[in-house]
Amino acid sequence: MARSTRDYDESDVRIRPNRRGSRPRTKDRPKHEDAVVGRVLGVDRGRYRVRVGDGSAHHDLVAMRARELGRKGIVVGDEVHLVGDTSGAEGSLARIVRLGERVTLLRRTADDTDPVERVLVANADQLVVVSALTNPEPRPRLIDRCLVAAYDAGMDPLLVLTKADLTDPAPFLEQYAPLSVPHVVTSRTPQDDIEGLDAVLEALRGRTSVLVGHSGVGKSTLVNALVPDALRAVGVVNDVTGRGRHTSTSAVALPLPDDDGWVVDTPGVRSFGLAHVDPTRIVHHFPDLEPGTAECPRGCTHDEEECALDAWVASGAAGPAGPSRLDSLRRLLRTRTAAGED
Repeated sequence: MARSTRDYDESDVRIRPNRRGSRPRTKDRPKHEDAVVGRVLGVDRGRYRVRVGDGSAHHDLVAMRARELGRKGIVVGDEVHLVGDTSGAEGSLARIVRLGERVTLLRRTADDTDPVERVLVANADQLVVVSALTNPEPRPRLIDRCLVAAYDAGMDPLLVLTKADLTDPAPFLEQYAPLSVPHVVTSRTPQDDIEGLDAVLEALRGRTSVLVGHSGVGKSTLVNALVPDALRAVGVVNDVTGRGRHTSTSAVALPLPDDDGWVVDTPGVRSFGLAHVDPTRIVHHFPDLEPGTAECPRGCTHDEEECALDAWVASGAAGPAGPSRLDSLRRLLRTRTAAGED
């Protein structure tokens, strides 16, 4: 075969690319300055339902987490920044590239020894503890635990008592009078309406409220009445065990009529672990008692013989309600280290 006499140049030399080092790595990440801000309404198997816009100029879309977020968890109530197809058209999918700053976090653990905390809802400002007065019987210890979680998260508590048509709420409310927890009582009318619903709605207006309660207390019924198109499944109470059946399987944020606030319905709970709560923070939510802790010994749990609060209350400095308020404080402190169920 005759040899070619033409000259060779670099274009004739094939160099096999080094795949591992062919693309220089960089720590710079896209700034996504054109990202759209939205609010997470629901989470379902790695897909997030997000509302973009306010008032009448809003739409919902489906989004997924961008790889650059790493292991950051995204929960209902989170403010998120989205890129990609944010039109909300059928079949579209946006990407969540950034999380906004969280103002509040409602958290719980599996039990009081579990170091892993679970964030339930972000950016809510009111925790609504729903409890039936009977059928099923109220569980004061679980209610106390929810109150501790609310105080720890910086949320205002609200107690909503259902089924007042079946029993007098006064004896139960006496337990919470010293805590000064606001409450609303509801009952069913013969026409199967909810008496007291307007009072509940008034307490929720303009706020983001998380509803918690164990199964069977009427939480989903209440949500369906507050948000008529919510269509939350309603369960029944077992006649043998006295417990309700779980009907809500995941947290979901729902707008109140006229977009005047939000309610976040959560699955029914049977326990509320507080391993993440520092017991020393609970006393901060008793401003009439907190000054009395100045003379407490270092590391005082405020539930021991050396605690200075006893002398403070005995002196009358905490006012006439001081003794009952101190009893309530210590009840919540003991709740932190007691079993999660009652």
